[in-house]
Amino acid sequence: MSSQSSIPWFDDFVGIAYRYYDLRMNVVPLFTDRKEATSIWHDAIHFWVDPSIKIRFLEFDDKYWFIMGADSQKPDTNISFFKELSKSENYERFKKGHGGEAYIRLGIYAQKSLSDVKKDAVCDCSHEAQDHDEGDDDVCLFNNCTCKKFSSFQVNLLKRKKTITDIKFLDEKDVKNDPLVWNCININKFSKLK
Repeated sequence: MSSQSSIPWFDDFVGIAYRYYDLRMNVVPLFTDRKEATSIWHDAIHFWVDPSIKIRFLEFDDKYWFIMGADSQKPDTNISFFKELSKSENYERFKKGHGGEAYIRLGIYAQKSLSDVKKDAVCDCSHEAQDHDEGDDDVCLFNNCTCKKFSSFQVNLLKRKKTITDIKFLDEKDVKNDPLVWNCININKFSKLK
């Protein structure tokens, strides 16, 4: 990816979800707007050459940077992705279990209130929707819970996917040896590693 510097970097997405129940694990950049996600897939990712897709996870402390790019059959519409995220159980599970390959898919992340969900939906406080009082601002009814309002989320995956076989987990010392990561850091002025 020697021409990487001319490719715009994109970080206007919510985060990354990981899915485990496919032939390969899934890495899913999340958007709040279905139209935007569909447009990005149609205009850019659809034209990516599968063997050229690279995902890098640059780790530091309890955070990591997600960095993704590829060669495209339509270079004028190509973009690369980056996002600083907090490490999570799902991230660690993906790191241990991806086996050198994954699917890239896009997903839609939607916040849900008590009126949007079924009674068995789980709130961010870990109690079900039926354990929240609909008449009192959706407060949790468990005495030891401090949750004042039911809040949950739903992730819907878009159907299209591409296969990635170039996945690496890097430390700060590895940055200069990886052109994709080095370019991302220099273009986006990450002060932590400069």
